[in-house]
Amino acid sequence: MARRIAIAAPVNVAGEAVPRALRGPGWDGRFTVLILFLPPALLLFTLFVVLPIGEAAWYSGFNWNGFGRPTHWIGFDNYRFVLETRAFWLALRNNGLIIAVSLAVQLPLALTLALMLAEKFRGAVALRMLFFMPYILAEIATGLIFSFIYDGDYGLVASIWRFFGAEPPYLLASTDTAMLAVLIVIVWKYFGFHMMLFIAALQSLDKSLVEAARIDGATRSQILRHVVIPLLYPTIRLSVFFAIVGSLQLFDLVMPLTRGGPADSSNTMVSFLYNNGISRMRVGYGSAIGVILFAICVTFAFTYKRWFMRDE
Repeated sequence: MARRIAIAAPVNVAGEAVPRALRGPGWDGRFTVLILFLPPALLLFTLFVVLPIGEAAWYSGFNWNGFGRPTHWIGFDNYRFVLETRAFWLALRNNGLIIAVSLAVQLPLALTLALMLAEKFRGAVALRMLFFMPYILAEIATGLIFSFIYDGDYGLVASIWRFFGAEPPYLLASTDTAMLAVLIVIVWKYFGFHMMLFIAALQSLDKSLVEAARIDGATRSQILRHVVIPLLYPTIRLSVFFAIVGSLQLFDLVMPLTRGGPADSSNTMVSFLYNNGISRMRVGYGSAIGVILFAICVTFAFTYKRWFMRDE
């Protein structure tokens, strides 16, 4: 006796079946697309995101050097060792400093240039490309270039100091100036990306609102403060999100410049993970650092989305 196979009807958010009359002519097509493309995406996400996170959390419970099978279970001791390490808190402070500089210097600089270059005038496109070029340059190449610029013997900074008759500084070799030198490179490298985001948002604004404010007698500063900036809030919130997440994950620029030194003064969370977990073959310890960094990033992402981007 043949068995009749029942196909479940599509359901809405509340879990109720969607009437056929309300599904629309494109429903079957969208359902087919989901069936075809969602499983491969979920498989890739599981293989390359979920499983590595789970493995890192598992390895963080072992005292393991990466060779053979992990057998020496130590529970949460790796997390305790990380939190008791002064260099970890120094790296976390440096990440906070990068975030502060990104929000207080990099984004205002990018917005100011975007407001200047969003208008159509001769040479505007060339200037946009000029300011955007540092972002195109690879992080490793940027770090190597600035390591020569900062060189206290033969670099550009040393030449400028000697020109004025002063003793050239060794910026990357001093605990007082190494992080400052890294921050300068970060601002130079990434402000162009945010500038292009703001320019794209400015060019998509409704020009009729600006014209209406101008007809009503608003000055340029009033238009900027009460019309343009409020309309840019969604892009500003997105740019802030990118700046903070990128600051937490910063690694490529630090390694060719200072490798986190001297004396861990320029370490970030990721470079601290690399120097202690990879270079020293302390895989369990490094996994604990990775889990902590992952928890910080996920907590920030969900909190930011919940409070600042809930309608976007």
